[in-house]
Amino acid sequence: MTEFDPEKFEDKYANYFPELQRAYKNAFETMNDAYDSELIHAIDQQVLNESEPFYEDGGFRIELPENPTERVSAIVVDDEKLEKTLEIYLDEIEAELQRVFGLQSE
Repeated sequence: MTEFDPEKFEDKYANYFPELQRAYKNAFETMNDAYDSELIHAIDQQVLNESEPFYEDGGFRIELPENPTERVSAIVVDDEKLEKTLEIYLDEIEAELQRVFGLQSE
């Protein structure tokens, strides 16, 4: 496991790219197993591909591109289901980032 340094996370793609990939991949696999795979693929390809992880105040948050739900056009899904699934997916990514970097609370 890589030692996490919040200051190095400011240049996350240079310092932590493999860890970021692993966290996003783990979250994708978890979500893909538990939810509609077409919806998970659409969120992954049309929203999360332009998301940005940040570390602040002891935790991770994911910043999404503008109008994330409007970006999902690969499938037909009602807004409520899309929003709820996206919220769960973001929670999963944040949890995976905590786990990958060894920062989960005891």
